Amino acid sequence: MMEALAAKDYYIASFLLIGIGTYVMIAAGNLVKKVIGMNIFQTGIFLFFIASAYVEGGTPPLLTSETPHVSPVPHVLILTAIVVGVALTAVALGMIVRIYDDYGTLDERTLKEVRSSD
Repeated sequence: MMEALAAKDYYIASFLLIGIGTYVMIAAGNLVKKVIGMNIFQTGIFLFFIASAYVEGGTPPLLTSETPHVSPVPHVLILTAIVVGVALTAVALGMIVRIYDDYGTLDERTLKEVRSSD
C-alpha cells in the first residue's frame, strides 16, 4: 500500500498545494495574502498537469524510435499558464497598491465597511 502511495507523491503534493491555496484565499482577510494563496493554488494545478503528463519510459516525440512518446502539449500549456499567472499576479498587486492608496487598508472587512459608508 505504501509503495503505491509513494509512486503517487506528486498527486498528493499537488492536491495538498491546491487545498492550502484554496484555504488561504478563503480564510485570509488581507488582499496580499489572497494573491499569495492564488499563486499556491496555481502551483498545485501546474504540478498536477505536469505529473499527469508523465509517461513511464517515454521519449521525445521523434519518428525514429518505437518507444512510448511523451506529448509536449501539457508542458507547453503549463508554460503559457505560468506566463499568464505572472501577469495576473502583477495586475492584482498593482490593483492592491491602488486600493491601499485610496483607502489606506488591505483588510477585506474594513474595505467593505468603508465602501458601504461611501
